[in-house]
Parts: sequence; C-alpha cells; structure tokens
Amino acid sequence: MSLRNPSPAAFRQIFAGKIHRATVTEADLNYVGSVTIDKDLLEAADMFVGQQVDIVDVTNGARLSTYTIAGERGSGEIKINGAAAHHIHPGDTVIIISYALLNEVEAKDYKPHVVLVDKENRILHEGNVPGHVPGEFSTCCGGSSASSPLKSSGVDLKTGN
Repeated sequence: MSLRNPSPAAFRQIFAGKIHRATVTEADLNYVGSVTIDKDLLEAADMFVGQQVDIVDVTNGARLSTYTIAGERGSGEIKINGAAAHHIHPGDTVIIISYALLNEVEAKDYKPHVVLVDKENRILHEGNVPGHVPGEFSTCCGGSSASSPLKSSGVDLKTGN
C-alpha cells in the first residue's frame, strides 16, 4: 500500500472540502448539536447534510467535530449549535473541514472543494488546491487584512509542485 502503487482495498481518510475563514453568525447553546451552514456554502464545499465536519476557530484556537445541517440558501448563515457554542462565538472566524474515506486508487487523484468566503460568508473563490490562496483574495477573507494577509503554500497550480 502506497501512493506509488495504490490499492483499491486500502482506504485513507482524505481532506474533501472546506469553507475557509467563514464568520460565525450565531451560536445557540440550547440547540441540539451540529453546525447550520447556508445551503449554497454546503454545496460549493461538496458537504452533505449530516456529514461529520471539523470546525477550527481561527479566533481562539478551538477545534471540534460535529455534523452539518442545511441553513437557508443565500443567507450566509454559519450557526454553531449546542455545547460547541461554549467554545465558538458569533463573530469568530472559522474553517469548516470535511473528509472522505476513499480507497487509495480514488484518493490518488481526488480534488477537494475549497471555498473562500468574505466576512459576510459570500463565496469569493472556489478551487481545489488546499493550501493555495489566489493573490487577489489574500486580504479579503474573514479576519485577514493588508497588514495580516493570508499566506499560501506557494504551490504551482500548473504542476502541483
């Protein structure tokens, strides 16, 4: 089993999609678990309702796992529900990450769904290179600024190197 000789019988958990630097719009401690996400954002990131996701809070460093619920299409809603509301608050900047269990053959060529959003959670850019932030978006995504731009991996989009 290796990426040089992939096996259809071996499975790996692979990064599948993310909504990058979204702004939390609401937190409801009394709701029964989950994260509610604008349906447009769910679809752009190729996330399913009920799918397990990790939420990384850029504002305070919290990281947790939960599942998705579809919010109103076009609303920009990112609502943290249940106990997670103790750790993630309205106005926080978060990254919502999904994963997929793929066999090594599928995983070798899988392209994730990366969605960059602005501070109102409107889609700015959709791509498939996890560590790449197009230059024109380095200062416009939630929490970034001219004095603190987003950094990119420097991956060459043509060669992947």
